[in-house]
Parts: sequence; structure tokens; C-alpha cells
Amino acid sequence: MKIIIAEDDLTSRKVLSAILKKLGHEVIETINGEEAWRIMEKPDAPRLVILDWMMPVMDGLELISRVRSIRTFTPAYVIMLTTKGEKHDIIAGLEAGADDYLVKPFDQGELRARVDVGKRIIEMQERLASQVRELLNANEHIRMLQGIIPICSFCKKIRDDKGYWNQVEEYFSLHSEAQFSHSICPECVKKHYANIIVK
Repeated sequence: MKIIIAEDDLTSRKVLSAILKKLGHEVIETINGEEAWRIMEKPDAPRLVILDWMMPVMDGLELISRVRSIRTFTPAYVIMLTTKGEKHDIIAGLEAGADDYLVKPFDQGELRARVDVGKRIIEMQERLASQVRELLNANEHIRMLQGIIPICSFCKKIRDDKGYWNQVEEYFSLHSEAQFSHSICPECVKKHYANIIVK
């Protein structure tokens, strides 16, 4: 998984990066919130963020606020990693929009477990986002089929949005997943095959 780190302390950043890389993650290192934000506002930004609270230029709380302002079906998962470990600090970090909170110095096993939780949440969000997109597409098809459809009074062809006339089967196969199975109704059997019906 691609992870972005926002940490101004060189030693902390390199140690954290080395641990994450050893766990198989792709890591992008940034030295403050502003640098991280320039990456996070891009469409292909990493989905998991680990950030410090106290950084120059833009601190962790401001970065979280900006990340949360991005309207998306798949929001970033944010882990705050900081020396601020008082109860009121943890509450403030979570209320600001962090999904998880770790206090320095951290345990490697706990970091791995929390990153794994973030990864599971992100994968679940991606599955849900995919289903939402499918539902929106299905709704669009339903909306299209619920409108007024011009149909010829004689041959029963249907006019599409481009002005072309199509057979009913062709029109619906283009605008839905419906499949046709041809048969003959009783009235048409009597009308067209009256001479071969055995009474």
C-alpha cells in the first residue's frame, strides 16, 4: 500500500519509513503538512497518511482539516503519530478528523497492526465506492428508460437520442441488460396461423 508520512524530524521520519518499507509498503516522505498537502490534493494521492502533530509551515491538525475537505467516496485514512499523549490531546486529534492515534515512542507491532486496520478500512471503502458507482449507473439507466420514448405507430420502431429509428429489441439491448425471447401471443396465432391450428 502507498503511504505518505508527514514528519519534520529527520530521525523519526527515516525510522518510520524504514519500518513501513520492511512491511512491504511504498512510502512517500514529506517534511511538513504543506508538502504533504500538495501531494494529498492530487487525484492519485496515497490513501493512508501518517502524520505528526507539531510541524512547521502547516501542523498536523491543519493538514487533517484540509484532507477532510476533499469530497470523495474513498477518503484517506489518517493516523496521527505524535509525542502529545495526554487524554485531551488524543481527543482533540480524533475530533479534528484523525482515524487513529499513536503516541511516540511507538511499538512496531502496534504500528503494524494499526496500519493493517487502515488498509482493511481502505479496501472496504473501495469496494463500497465501486458498488455505489454501479448503483448510480443503474439508476441512470432506469431514469433513461422511464422517460417518454418515441415509437412509430405502424412499425413500432423506437427513435433514439440521435434521431435514429431502431427495432424495439435493439433499442433495449443498447440501453439495458434486458434480453428478448421471441414468441407469439394467442391473438397473433389466430390472426396469422388460423389455417394450421388444429381444433
